Amino acid sequence: MAGTLFVVATPIGNLEDISARALRVLREVSVIAAEDTRHTGHLLQRFGVATRTTSFHEHSVKGKAAALVDRLKQGESIALVSDAGTPTVSDPGVHLINLARQAGVRVETVPGPAAVTAALSIAGFDGNEFTFLGFPPTKGTARKAWFERLAAARNVTPLAVFYEAPHRLQATLDEVGRRFQNPTVAVARELTKIHEEVRIGAIHELGVFPDRGEYTVVIDFGHKPAIAASEQQLTAAGLAREFGEVTKNGGLTRRQAIASLSRKYGLQARAVYSMLEQAKDSPV
Repeated sequence: MAGTLFVVATPIGNLEDISARALRVLREVSVIAAEDTRHTGHLLQRFGVATRTTSFHEHSVKGKAAALVDRLKQGESIALVSDAGTPTVSDPGVHLINLARQAGVRVETVPGPAAVTAALSIAGFDGNEFTFLGFPPTKGTARKAWFERLAAARNVTPLAVFYEAPHRLQATLDEVGRRFQNPTVAVARELTKIHEEVRIGAIHELGVFPDRGEYTVVIDFGHKPAIAASEQQLTAAGLAREFGEVTKNGGLTRRQAIASLSRKYGLQARAVYSMLEQAKDSPV
C-alpha cells in the first residue's frame, strides 16, 4: 500500500505558529522534503523532531521528485515543507504533488500560515476577493507581462497581493504608483517576527523601507468611484461600448466585465446588466 504525501505548512516567522498536527506529521513520516534543510533543521530542533530531511528545491525538483514518489509507492510517507509558510505558494513542490497523484499516491494538506492571508487579515481593506501574483520578475518581457496581469487583475478583483525582495521593493512600488495613479497599499514586513511592521497609505506617503526582511504588498484598487455614475451622464449605449471593449480587447468574461463595470461606476451588477439589455433594444 502506498504511503501519503503530506503538504505541511510551517511558520512564516514566529515558530510558535506551528500546529500540533503539523508536528505530529513531521515526527511520523519517513522523511521531510525541505526547500532548505538547514532552515527546516532549526524548526525541527526547536520542537525535538528527529525525522531525517532531504533537500528539495527549485534546482533539484525533477531529479528528486521521481525518487521520492518511488519511496511513496513503496509505502513510506513523506512531508513536503517550504522554508516558510504553505508549500507551492511561490516555491517548488507542484511537480512532486502532480507526480505523486499520477502514481496514485494520496496527497494530504496540513494547512497553516501563509504570508498572503496574514497580510490581508491586518490590512483592513474591504473586499472578499483578491488576486495573488507571487514575486514580480526582475526584468524584460516577463516583468512587463507581470504588470499586464496586475492591470487585468484590477478589472476582476478589488485587491491584489504580491511578494517582493527588499532590494527591489522600492522600484516595484514606484512602478505600481506610476501605472495605477498612486493606489493605497499595505506593505507588511517581517510578519509574525520581532520586527514586524505594516505601513498603510498611498505609495508616495509611505517613505523609505529598510533593505532587509521579507515583504508582502496588498494593493487596494478601491471600489468607490470619485464621480457618481449619474454625474458622468452614463448612458446604456456608452456602457455597452465599454463592455464590448473589456470583453473583446481586455479578455474578460461576461461576468467579469459586469463585475468590473459595477465597481467602476458604483452600480449594482443587476443595474449594469439591465443597462446592457436596454442598449440591445435601443435603435442604433
